[in-house]
This record gives sequence, C-alpha cells and structure tokens, in this order.
Amino acid sequence: MPLPERSIAVLPTAPVETPDGAPARLGPGRETFGVGARSPIPGLEHEATSSNTKILLVDGSPINRRLLKSMLRLGKHEFLEAATGLDALDIVASQSVDLIIVDLMLPGLGGTELCRRLKSNRKTQFIPILMLTSVHGFDFEVEGIESGADEYLTMPLHPSVVRARVNSLLRHKAAIDSLEEAETILFALAQAVENRDMGTGLHCERLATSSVALGLALGLPRKDLVALYRGGFLHDIGKVSIPDSILLGTGKLTDDQWKVMQMHTIRGVEICKPMKTLSPVLPIIRSHHERWDGTGYPDRLKGEDIPLLARILQVVDIYDALTTARSYKPAYSKEEALEILKQEAAKGWRDPELVALFVNMQDGVLLDSRALLESDWPELSSTLHSLQNMNRHLRA
Repeated sequence: MPLPERSIAVLPTAPVETPDGAPARLGPGRETFGVGARSPIPGLEHEATSSNTKILLVDGSPINRRLLKSMLRLGKHEFLEAATGLDALDIVASQSVDLIIVDLMLPGLGGTELCRRLKSNRKTQFIPILMLTSVHGFDFEVEGIESGADEYLTMPLHPSVVRARVNSLLRHKAAIDSLEEAETILFALAQAVENRDMGTGLHCERLATSSVALGLALGLPRKDLVALYRGGFLHDIGKVSIPDSILLGTGKLTDDQWKVMQMHTIRGVEICKPMKTLSPVLPIIRSHHERWDGTGYPDRLKGEDIPLLARILQVVDIYDALTTARSYKPAYSKEEALEILKQEAAKGWRDPELVALFVNMQDGVLLDSRALLESDWPELSSTLHSLQNMNRHLRA
C-alpha cells in the first residue's frame, strides 16, 4: 500500500528580531517554522565541531530535507541527501558520514531496516542515527530504538531540540573518532619502532596474521583473534623507549643493558593502557617474553599462568625471528626454525602443546588466515592497508 504524503511538522516559535526590533524576514513561512529562533544557549549550533561535518538526510520528501537543512543551517555542516534507504547505503559505502537523520516511514527499504543494516556493518556501526517520525506510539519508538537509532524524535519538531540532539550526537561521534585516531597513532608508533631496525621487514604484519592462524587452529573466539591481530603490531611498542645503542647493538648486551631491554614490556603496557579498547592486548604486550618454566620476564610467570594469547604470539614471534635474517645472524630455514622451537619446548621454555600444534600446521593454514582477514574482516584488512601505507611513508 502506498505511503501517504507527509511533511515535517514543526512547532512554532517566536520570530527572530533585527536590532531595531522588527521581525526578521527569513523567507516565506520561516517565522512560522521557527527556523531562525535564537538558541537558548548562544553558540550552541557551533559547539559540536569546529570543522565541517557531513550529515546525511534520508527522507522521501524533498521538502522535508530542505526544512531540516534550514533548521541546521547555522552549524558548519555539509549535507548529503538520499530519497531512499538504498540510496543512503550507496552514499555511506562511498564516503564517510558523521550523522544520519532518517525518516521512519521511508519508501521501499524502511527506516528501521536501514538502521539495522548500518549498525550490523562494522564500517558504519558507529555512525550516529537520528530517527524522525510523524507516527505516534510507543511501539514505533521501541522499534526504532531497537533497530539501532541513537535518538528518536516524534513530530512536531522544535528546531532548538533538533539542533541540540544533532550537536549531542556529533559530539559523541567526535569522541569516537578521537579514540580511533589515538589508536591509529599507537599503531603508527609501533611501525616506527619496527622501522628502527630495517632488517625486521614486515615482522609485525607477519606476526599479526600468523598469530590469528594459530588462534583459529585453537578455535578461539573472535575477540581473542582480534586481540592477537592487534598484539602482532603492538607487542614491542615499548621498545620506543630503548636507546638505539642497546636496541640495534650487534654485540652481547651487558647485564645493565639487558635490564633496560627487559623493561620494554612494561613500557609497552604503560603506553597502551590509557586506551580501553586495547585492554585485551595488554597481557600480550606484558607477557610475551615469559617462559613456560618460569625463567622469563618481567613477572617470571610459569606454565598456564602465562596468558594464552601471550604464549601464542610468543611461538609465532620466535619462529619469525628465526626465519628472518638479522644483523647478528642469518635466516634459518623453515625446517631448522621448527627444530629449534621443538628443542626450546623440550628445555621447558615454550608451551609444548602450542609448539606441537604450530609445527604440525600446514603452510596453507597461514595463507588461509590472510584470506580470512581480507574477506570476512574488512576492518582488520583496512587497518592492515593503513599500516602498510604508514610503513611506506616512514621508510621514505
């Protein structure tokens, strides 16, 4: 059944006055809509961000989209428009958006289904959504919120309320973006640490994907696999505090130098701890140099007291180090590296079950893990490509 024609209802407010006391002429009908009414807090329209933000208006009525733009005209916004839910999906797939304002009763793909699709996509799940509707009833509001809408407003709309909700959602989005930027900076710092030793090549990238492969073989849940992936890049970030004379030296470290080197695990935790999103990675950073027999560092943990994810990354880390040429040693063959791993497990240094599993893994498993990241985990693939770009810039 075709949807009825509808337009946004807006509560009337007092018209804006010019300095001489006369009503301001804002164009036909604008006093009625109250678009130009003063905000109860001066400058409210500008507080969300100091730069342009992109707002996607999704409504089948061009008049409604025009009215929304009028309400928000004082903010520093760039407006994108879509008449249908499918058009909206095409837009967010091609460019970044800071906020989506969507009508509940969209033609075709409805507003609630659009919300569900956006919130179920890892690339768009953090875009705030403001849902508008002329349909009254708690059932509709519950349905809108449960579909993923961050805010829900029922018409008639008051322009000041719309602006306040929009600014609140944009502030929240800016906070999320700042966290992502901080995390990106940490990954860039980790890449810079790796680039201090040109001989390590793409060590972190290999460690990330190979750790995920071993985690997959163990049947670990997704959250642990993501932690392993991130840990591959961040495990040695604490080495940023280690002097080049120690980190890049070719001779045997003195006792004092070795104590300084061992501190990189604790320094790494200190660097990443403020980021709550990285809390699952902290045990990897701190404990990936512990030994199964308790002779490792920094806490001399023993056996299964060593976090499992740290033990997984350790096995892969050692294998990669053995098969990579360094300034102080040639690269071992695959067979030689696996034999050394088995010897270290026999000495009590490594988790014997993990080493046995790693040795028995086929090369195809490691390759398949990379394909998994590329196909099923686009956000990890995107991170990987971003890190590769940073790596090229840092080496330039």
